[in-house]
Amino acid sequence: MSSRTSPEDHVDSSGRSARRLLQPLMLLVLAAVPLPNQAAGQVPAPLTGPARPAIERLLASRTEGLPGKVEITILTPLSGALPPCEEPEAFLPAHAKAWGRVSVGVRCNSERPWVRYVPAHVAVMGHYHVAARDISAGQNLTPADTRVQEGDLTALPASVISESSQLTGMTALNSIASGAPLRRELLRGMMIIQQGQNIKVVSKGSGFVVSSEGKALTDAAFGAVIQVRMRGGQLLSGRVGANGVVERSD
Repeated sequence: MSSRTSPEDHVDSSGRSARRLLQPLMLLVLAAVPLPNQAAGQVPAPLTGPARPAIERLLASRTEGLPGKVEITILTPLSGALPPCEEPEAFLPAHAKAWGRVSVGVRCNSERPWVRYVPAHVAVMGHYHVAARDISAGQNLTPADTRVQEGDLTALPASVISESSQLTGMTALNSIASGAPLRRELLRGMMIIQQGQNIKVVSKGSGFVVSSEGKALTDAAFGAVIQVRMRGGQLLSGRVGANGVVERSD
């Protein structure tokens, strides 16, 4: 005898199937909804208390003499406020520098000694050079190709050029987009001396200046150190000046 199913049976069966399909989706939706006690990402508050001036003094001493204006930001650790301490001592971990983001140690030598680490940021606002317009590979730089810009030097590569003298006689190794910071590895000195060229060598010392001539042993760019064979056969080394004269200091 064949079994029969009623319309109600079809509805109940399809309803159970639909619920089975919806269950994983409901779990995903619930997982995406934050719980009431889950705090959204919060920006740490500035650090307060006696440890703050100790950290400020430490970072100020470590940044003395840096080019530009130093701005120091000290924040409360994610673990919360520091425990009470009458005379906290600030220190930098080994090999840490007061440059950019840094973690500063705070030590308390009380009856219950403790050590905590405080997040800080040291910004050094200074001037650096950027491309004033698009620069092609192989192009010799002129003053019109660069301009000075101000910004946080800690956020830039260490090789960024901050002094105009570093651009004298330079050629672009690669294409540089307008507004891009100029870095030493993107440039090379123009070859202003060729191998075998007769060049002038100037030796300077305490109270004297001696000029002589020799022959360059290699090609050389501005600012490079080159060896020169003098007329008497002697080998001397000196740095190439902007006018192609080799300068020595004795």
